[in-house]
Amino acid sequence: MDDANEGDRDGSTSAPLPFRAAVDALRAARLRPQIEVEPTPAPKRLAPFAYALEATVVDGDQDLADGRLVLLHDPDGHDAWRGTFRLVTLVRAELEPEMAADPLLPDVCWSWLTGALQARGLAYGEPSGTVTRASSHYFGGLAERPAASQIEIRASWTPREGLGGVPDTGAHLASWCDLLAQVAGLPPAGPGDASVVTLPQRRGPQSR
Repeated sequence: MDDANEGDRDGSTSAPLPFRAAVDALRAARLRPQIEVEPTPAPKRLAPFAYALEATVVDGDQDLADGRLVLLHDPDGHDAWRGTFRLVTLVRAELEPEMAADPLLPDVCWSWLTGALQARGLAYGEPSGTVTRASSHYFGGLAERPAASQIEIRASWTPREGLGGVPDTGAHLASWCDLLAQVAGLPPAGPGDASVVTLPQRRGPQSR
């Protein structure tokens, strides 16, 4: 793919107006300071146009969670999406082994995603995804390392389009950051979020 077409994919002036507006809203979103967000190369084969962000939840010099959010756009629409836009995400965080063993954890993590969208009054459709728990145990020369567990959420959903066929991507990004904060174990961002239950801080978060 030549440079001009590559530019079309990431919100340049030659991309469709609804896609450019959706990308501009992502770039203009104001997020809580513990979450560092920056653009990252987008996948090339999932849709005619794509824009991607990666984020890290930080506490001092430690990373508590990380993730990636991809905005896809097909001006002709997509049968599986039931719309012209799609948001795709990956969220990961380290867990205490005891927390990872909770049989209800996958259901709780999925409810965090849908709850974060609903808490901001966002309309969406066709949600799908997986919640995966993984554990690592070390042996031999690595035997001194404590066992490690990780939660991973992979999901996608169709944001409902507003005026001009443009979804409120800035609000969807904010809700995604709410999910990241919950997975990372951060306290609620404001008084209105006091009922939100977050994962407890993990032992030994990853140093940056």
